Amino acid sequence: MKVVVKQRTRLFIMLIYVGFLLLINYLAFGQILPMSGEKGLWFYSGLASVLLGNLLVTPFYTKPVDAISYSVVSIIALYSVSNSVSWQWIERIAFNFSLFFFLVVIVFSFITILTKDSTDINMIKFANTFRILSDAFGNQTVIFSVIIGFALIVFHRTEPIEMFLITIAWAITVLIKPDELLIGLFNKIYEIWKTTTGDFNILGEIAAYQMPGIVLIRQKENESLLIGEPVAFQDRKTINVVIPLDEVGRDESLLVRALILDKKIQISNEAIQKIKLIPDQAVVSFKALFDDKNIEIIPELDDFKNLVGIVATETSLENLFFEVIQEKDLEEGRLVEVRIKATPVLYQVIDGLTKEEIVYQKNTYGYAKAKARKIGSWDETEKKFVHTKWFPRIYSPVFLKCIDCYTPEESAVGHFPGTNYTVRIKDVNHLVTHNTAILGILGVGKSMLSIELVERMIANGIKVICIDLTNQYAKELIDFYDEETEKVNEAKLLKIGTDGKSSAERNVEEGGSINQFKVEIKQQMELFLNPETTSMLKIYNPSKFEVWRQDSKPFNGIASMASLTPPEITQIISEAALELAQKQGMTDNARICLVYEEAHSLVPEWNSVVADGDKSATNGSARAILQGRKYGLGCLLITQRTANVTKTILNQCNTVFAMRTFDDTGKDFLSNYIGSDYSCLLSSLQERHAVFFGKASACENPVLIRLNDQQHFRNAFRKEN
Repeated sequence: MKVVVKQRTRLFIMLIYVGFLLLINYLAFGQILPMSGEKGLWFYSGLASVLLGNLLVTPFYTKPVDAISYSVVSIIALYSVSNSVSWQWIERIAFNFSLFFFLVVIVFSFITILTKDSTDINMIKFANTFRILSDAFGNQTVIFSVIIGFALIVFHRTEPIEMFLITIAWAITVLIKPDELLIGLFNKIYEIWKTTTGDFNILGEIAAYQMPGIVLIRQKENESLLIGEPVAFQDRKTINVVIPLDEVGRDESLLVRALILDKKIQISNEAIQKIKLIPDQAVVSFKALFDDKNIEIIPELDDFKNLVGIVATETSLENLFFEVIQEKDLEEGRLVEVRIKATPVLYQVIDGLTKEEIVYQKNTYGYAKAKARKIGSWDETEKKFVHTKWFPRIYSPVFLKCIDCYTPEESAVGHFPGTNYTVRIKDVNHLVTHNTAILGILGVGKSMLSIELVERMIANGIKVICIDLTNQYAKELIDFYDEETEKVNEAKLLKIGTDGKSSAERNVEEGGSINQFKVEIKQQMELFLNPETTSMLKIYNPSKFEVWRQDSKPFNGIASMASLTPPEITQIISEAALELAQKQGMTDNARICLVYEEAHSLVPEWNSVVADGDKSATNGSARAILQGRKYGLGCLLITQRTANVTKTILNQCNTVFAMRTFDDTGKDFLSNYIGSDYSCLLSSLQERHAVFFGKASACENPVLIRLNDQQHFRNAFRKEN
């Protein structure tokens, strides 16, 4: 391994070598200055050129152009002393061999230059092969050693003393290289004595900088850098504190990547005296230099157990990309924190991928790169996130936000997974007047969320009419449901519906039970919606009612009858709600919420209807929702399949809770609301998790939240309400 020394030191070493060669010349020829011509060839074109090349011109690597230069100079030197007329056969062989060797090196070098920019894979292999040959045979040591060998054979072989001394000079200069041996020995002894000075050991040295904020530490063979354990180094009399992140490769020894902490350290006088003993770029233990109180003023040191990465390239105003250092507890939906101009800003992890990069001298390493969306900075007073402008500096530390136990809050509809940061309903009125949709497959918690939202509406003085095919709401909301009164009302509707099957009228529109059913529905709802009525919840199950519509002229008092489908009964309820809301006049606040449970069966899309009448019925319900906002009427829509629900209502839902879903139609539709990043997460969401976005959300951007557990919600909510 070549000893790395400064250029000034190399010049000094070369002068010592030249003095040594002049001494050899004096001993061999009786004069200090080398003779011109044949007897001086060994010095001028041989060893002097070796020293000049090794120490100053090309100490590490010989370029093809340098190899050509050395070979051409050597050929000129050969011809300047050639005397083929008087030479014997041995001299001619030495001359021809040397000349042939230099010409071969020139050919190798020319081929390397001509093929270096080729894109053909075979030509690239040729170029690399001849580059290696050019460097191996065209370096100054080999080229000028051939010259010295030629000189010894042709001009000095008859003089034993000259032969011996010149050979000794060549061996010492080219083979032994005492300068490297002595410098290497000195450095090893120096490091032993240097690193035992003071109360600390040198753990490594700075190998490279990856600005801003990242350094590569070359770890000493017998020392160990602990990941996450702070260390320090001196750079131009400035102390930098760094945290080792990960191992990324090796050259002479192991390379460790470390993060420079952007924090000024107050250093004691005792520490200053220790620092004076540290060589520049040497890495030492942080705790050996500073007191424990210094650790307390650097939050990154205390928080390192939660550090999960560093800011990576491609980070923008809205998206954070960070290189994952620790994967513990990191998953989609979790919050991470990074500072923007000293302000802690939270992002939500939404995606990840694997990457590979070159870090130093062709060392490569693979890593995970995570993507997160900006949420904002937390306002503790308002209990919400506020928008933060700009983006973090590259290589800034990224910390995972985590808690041991979530504490439910009365105003929160959920919280960010793994944290105590809550997500609130900004205004319950907005849930109704601007309509809300809960979308997701069976069994992920849609109805439990809907029941929670209904309870919030009731607490806010909003009357709720549930159109429920599941019979779940009456059971879960029993505390707000007048079961005895509603049983009486339901019995009236059932009797009207059944009796209408034999009620044939000459006027087809008057036959059946549909008209009487509408009247009774309207009367019941009018009483329910009266402000003086204390009841806040009414529930209808359209599948229970057998309502008949006459669809032909009577013959002998008998006419064909058709039973109303759930969408048609839903239309009757929706239009009655609109009419009664209009009677109460315009308002900015919510008065009535229609809950469409299993909405794909109540307000289906046209391509999903069971009967043709369902198309008209769905249009009627949609028209009621479209016109109802200014009168305080809105809806809460719950469905398993987005594709099967009328888009006329769905497009009016300005608040969306998107839960786990698999169908591409649903994800494509939701991507317009919540963005493609979040829509891609929907197929892998856990139960009781949802992407929440819209008018009623306290967050300005889509967020992935863990919804409340029902009992925890009720314990917190009912205590306050």
